[in-house]
Amino acid sequence: MYCAISGVTPDDPVVSRQSGLLYERRLIVKHLEEHGTDPVTGDTMSLDDLISVKTNKGVKPRPLQAASIPGMLGLFQNEWDAVVLSNYALEQQLHTARQELSHALYQHDAACRVIARLKKERDEARDLLLIDGARDLPAQADRQVPAASATATAPGATSNGKRAPEAENESEAPGKKARQGITSDVTEELNECNTRLSSQRKKRQISETLASPEALERYTQLASHPLHSSSKPGILSMDIHSSKDLILTGGVDCTAAVFSRSTGELVSQLSGHSKRVTSVKFVSRDDFVLTGSTDKTVRIWQGKEDGSYECKHILKDHTAEVRAVTVHATQNYFVTASSDKTWAFYDLSSGICLAQVSEPTVQNGYSSASFHPDGLILGTGTAESLVRIWDVKSQVNVAKFEGHTGPVTDISFSENGYFLATAAHDGVKLWDLRKLKNFRSFAPYDSSTPTNTVEFDYSGSYLAVGGSDVRLYQVASVKQEWNTIKVFPDLSGTGKITSVRFGADAKYLAIGSNDRNLRIFGTPTANPE
Repeated sequence: MYCAISGVTPDDPVVSRQSGLLYERRLIVKHLEEHGTDPVTGDTMSLDDLISVKTNKGVKPRPLQAASIPGMLGLFQNEWDAVVLSNYALEQQLHTARQELSHALYQHDAACRVIARLKKERDEARDLLLIDGARDLPAQADRQVPAASATATAPGATSNGKRAPEAENESEAPGKKARQGITSDVTEELNECNTRLSSQRKKRQISETLASPEALERYTQLASHPLHSSSKPGILSMDIHSSKDLILTGGVDCTAAVFSRSTGELVSQLSGHSKRVTSVKFVSRDDFVLTGSTDKTVRIWQGKEDGSYECKHILKDHTAEVRAVTVHATQNYFVTASSDKTWAFYDLSSGICLAQVSEPTVQNGYSSASFHPDGLILGTGTAESLVRIWDVKSQVNVAKFEGHTGPVTDISFSENGYFLATAAHDGVKLWDLRKLKNFRSFAPYDSSTPTNTVEFDYSGSYLAVGGSDVRLYQVASVKQEWNTIKVFPDLSGTGKITSVRFGADAKYLAIGSNDRNLRIFGTPTANPE
């Protein structure tokens, strides 16, 4: 017979009148003094309810294992193993509970924001209905007109890089503009794109012409092209149009340059910004180019038959410098992120801002942004070292990644859809988007050297990191090592690599730094074509 509390044979057994359970007297007495209830059934119980049980007081024989020192050591080992296994199980349960709690908190936070937004829209609708007097109706209706109407009434306001004075006045106060929002038609288009790309990704095979790690090890500088001003040197951003073999750069000299790698010639110089061009992107559909600048504007350029580019729209929805521009997989929409603590979702063809999202907890604005390959989530880096993941359709912050030091300077999603690489002052962190956790970190430079850029190649096989030099890593799984393939020194002499991009099939690397030159790295025997 065993004690119902300790599970061992009691030395001084007692039985409860109510439950009939057997207890060790000293244990049940202590419990009753503290709680006054039966420890098993929970019913009220007192010392008078205990009945002593008479037992043989003879000497109990020791178990066979305790008769020798080896036997006792075996007993101790078994008990220790049981304790360790129990502790491991408890730690696993604690980790699982913490993850579930974290997800629940994110979901609760997102739900609260959606509820708050719906309440605000409801109150605005009520205010509109309660307006008394025809005199006030036009003013109230004007506040409800989406930006699309304003653009439709002035088709020439954003033509050829110029705006009418009325459009400029409106753009001075973007926070007061009413946005039509991401409509159900846009949402349906985003969902269709996500479904199509997700199914294609499962069947996607690595290109047979992808450069091998051995080939990357042989890469050296093939060419250096001075694309920007010598008086204001520095390439801040870069993008590659793989099908046309064009490279787009944005510089400190307030211009963007379109360069043909195959011919080695400058195709077009895009002038119009009044301050540094911080972010540039190609849009392959209709040959568009996007440029963002510290002059608080974003420009949409369209290529012409002669190879030059014409500014179609100047977007002035931000009140501080634009830090990042990223294009959606549909090629119909794009997002800009700014130091004014907002990111904006645009329709590319019209240049209309459909939604401008602000987050009260963002303190110092955004420093980087990138779309997930499937297009339904957006990653943003902030100046306060946080990485935020957004649901684009609802514009809700669904996850936060903490751990960096300094502003998050660059973000890159892997084409496999599972990995996210982020760069900051303390190096590069890799995040598993399925488990929402950091699984690997690189700190390639000393504490005084920030990491400025990070980029996955299109196949998701290689990762490039730029700071005081350029380092290439071979991508592995979460559990396997990511091997260093090659370290390229900074040939500019400035000690600051600002942008790194992979060419098609990683056949070459385009590198921008704090001087005026675009540098191309590849195999020494490679044909520049």
